[in-house]
Amino acid sequence: MPVSEPLPHFVDDLLGYLHETHPTHAALDGIHVHDDLLEDLSRHGIDAETRALSGYLRRLDAIDPAGLTEIERLEHKMLGASLRGRMFELEEVRTWERNPQYYADIIASSLAGQALFTHAPVADRARRVLSKLRQTPRVIQAARDNIKDPPGIFVKVGIETMRGALKFIDHDLPRAFSSLDDMHLLGDLADAQLEASQAVASYIEYLETDVAPRARASFRLGRERFEQKLKWEEGITIPVDRLLTIALRELNATQAAFRQLAEKIHGGNALETWAKVKSEHPQPGQLVHVAREQAEAVKTFLERQPIISVPNGEPVVVAPTPEFYRWSFASMWTPGPFESKPTKAYYYVTDADPSWPVERQNEYLRDYATPMLWSISIHEVYPGHFLHYQHLRKVDSKVRKSIMFAPGSFVEGWAHYCEQMMVEVGFERQNTGFKLGQLAEALIRLVRVIVGIRLHAEDLSVEQGVRMFRDEAYLEEASARREAERGTFDPTYLVYSVGKLMLLKLRQDYKQQQGKAFSLKTFHDTLLGNGTAPFWLHRQLMLGVDDTGDVIE
Repeated sequence: MPVSEPLPHFVDDLLGYLHETHPTHAALDGIHVHDDLLEDLSRHGIDAETRALSGYLRRLDAIDPAGLTEIERLEHKMLGASLRGRMFELEEVRTWERNPQYYADIIASSLAGQALFTHAPVADRARRVLSKLRQTPRVIQAARDNIKDPPGIFVKVGIETMRGALKFIDHDLPRAFSSLDDMHLLGDLADAQLEASQAVASYIEYLETDVAPRARASFRLGRERFEQKLKWEEGITIPVDRLLTIALRELNATQAAFRQLAEKIHGGNALETWAKVKSEHPQPGQLVHVAREQAEAVKTFLERQPIISVPNGEPVVVAPTPEFYRWSFASMWTPGPFESKPTKAYYYVTDADPSWPVERQNEYLRDYATPMLWSISIHEVYPGHFLHYQHLRKVDSKVRKSIMFAPGSFVEGWAHYCEQMMVEVGFERQNTGFKLGQLAEALIRLVRVIVGIRLHAEDLSVEQGVRMFRDEAYLEEASARREAERGTFDPTYLVYSVGKLMLLKLRQDYKQQQGKAFSLKTFHDTLLGNGTAPFWLHRQLMLGVDDTGDVIE
């Protein structure tokens, strides 16, 4: 009988392959060996990756779990699901064949990773950007070749994202390397920027004039694919009908709590109260300043309270969102867990576009009302994504450390859980608007569950989704539309609420098991110390139970 391959050897080999095949994500993981490359997104490259993943899955299946440690057996199962999830994406979901935004995101994120993070001297990063710019026309050609019959909504969002990538290439990149004094390198950069810019601009025109008029395909995954995606990528085996029932229950309860608190603040109609609260938003151009003050206030609170460990590290830079990423309200760009030395992290918030009329700017900022911005800052920075990454650096398992295997239900579930947890521990205790903002953010995430499922497993239209976000989560029209459209290309954005509910159930079960010895700080530090993994694995590590049923109350 052949000797079983050691799992650590397999993990090293698989991670090496994934980092080489996905250099953009490798850089976000903190691995910079392939920083001069862009992904090979040609049909040949896609087919080669599918074959390679199949080979890795056969190798993994050949490893006898009986010869593994208890933790290795859990990671063996996690790796199998992750590989099947990647193959499912390539063979069944086929984003590479349906969505031009996929290509825009790769180009922009790959270039931004070199421009924003100071993990290497500026000249070295400029040379890597030069190499990526020269490969950009190849990526654009792959998009032309691969995308033949996309959904119209994907073309719309793809054009917007491509325009953002174009603006980043034309305007942000030159500023990012303004300190460079190598004239030869600057000249090469300028030539490569022009070539990349022309390729992207030409593709935008092609999408507008050729693809958009004939884009008739459906964006829907269908019930079976939707459930398979959740199973392999998130480790969630709860049927979508059950998830929908849970989300509707939680939505009703959260709306009731929201109305009760809103009426308590000002009396009278809850939605009228909420309209008054939303009018207390940062002024145009002030969003970054307010978000920066909030992040500092939350950090100070955490350092003084026994809630979670706050490791020392580089400060967080709060800045306006780059143009290519303006579809996102807010985002956290953190150096990867494998970085050899700490570098700055960036918390981006998307202020109103100064070119808009004043009325439109104020409408936009109403969804950035100060109470809601508190929850966003908690979610993105402390104790959400940024602090999560600080703990992740200390994890000794490569499987549970790498973002290559990280399920969104844990990553986003943790950050969304933090919004509620900070209310529970008394942060801004005297500020009733803070609690109202937290409930408002919870409503948005719960409507995402409902809209995401009904868009892909039922026959909900985007316009009906817009109305749901407007009527049930009380969003302004533009924000409601952005949320509904996101559900078409990000079908599992339900992971925020579902992950939070799974984490709350885990905390409840852990607290019951620990009894009087329970400590919230110990729970949080232990949870994050176990790395990023599906909740079934976290429950095994923290409770010693192998759940096969529901892990949501």
